[in-house]
Amino acid sequence: MKPPSPDDIEKKTLFILRILRDSQQTLGSRLIARRMSEQGTRMSERTICYHLRLMDERGLTRLAGRRDGRFITKMGLDELTNARVRDKLGLAIARIEILAFRTTFDPKRKQGLLPVNISFFQKEGFRKALEAMQPAFHAGLCVSDLVAIAGAGEKLGEITVPEGRIGLATVCSIVVNGVLLKNGIPMDSKFGGILQMSKGKPLRFVELIYYSGSSLDPSEAFIQARMTSVKEVARRGDGRILANFREIPAPSRSPVESILSDFRKAGIDGVLSMGEVSEPICEVPVDLNKLGLILIGGLNPVCCACEAGVESENKAMSTVMNFEELIPFRSVIAMKKHS
Repeated sequence: MKPPSPDDIEKKTLFILRILRDSQQTLGSRLIARRMSEQGTRMSERTICYHLRLMDERGLTRLAGRRDGRFITKMGLDELTNARVRDKLGLAIARIEILAFRTTFDPKRKQGLLPVNISFFQKEGFRKALEAMQPAFHAGLCVSDLVAIAGAGEKLGEITVPEGRIGLATVCSIVVNGVLLKNGIPMDSKFGGILQMSKGKPLRFVELIYYSGSSLDPSEAFIQARMTSVKEVARRGDGRILANFREIPAPSRSPVESILSDFRKAGIDGVLSMGEVSEPICEVPVDLNKLGLILIGGLNPVCCACEAGVESENKAMSTVMNFEELIPFRSVIAMKKHS
């Protein structure tokens, strides 16, 4: 049997480290294998144990107890931060494809798993964040007004909320990819960007990041750079919001329109605009025999909080949740007013 190469060991090490980082709790080889399988990669428990021992020796992981599994160390987090660029390339598009595959949401039956973004807020600033996000939800500058919240130590999908934080899950636009995929309609995810709005209508993309060349979700990058003016769009219809560009085969227009109608009945309305066959949309060229779609960014409400000075840690397109776990944003506001 051929021994693993250093390159192969490093790739598997980074994969395991990402799983431990995202879980924010100790995991054993069995759970790590399960999480890998959910993300489309198969590795035996024995192989994972081998790599964990190597990672322990390098100080990247630490054994919490004989049967309590491992946790990632600060050195392990640094290793992820400094991981080779070539290992990071394409990570964003890979995450889109994995989450689309994991989507089981049926808009007609209003049940199943759908992709969500996770945002963490400081506990003391959460009420201000909710107030700041209200205009975006009210104006429909979101994929859906359905959300989920969780306190420290609780989970949103597979993500555990850290100490001193409150977690907010918002519906991710990848739900469109996932449902179309399950209906046999391929969708080509091109880029995420900053979309200029004029009088409430999409005008043009003024900034963009291609998924195929970025390890970071474009929405996270644009939020960190404070490049949006979502509150102004909610108030006056003019400004800049997060949006995404997709393409679908031209013959699929009719079934896609039917699916989007089912989405709206389920409280999800993530498509801002659909173009004509092979025609540019929002000044973006479209491939031959394709239709361009502009999807609204699921983190636009969080942009409002950021614009109001409320800091957040965002994990875009990070996990999946059951549709039944989500509640209308107005219900969260009502709960906080009486708490």
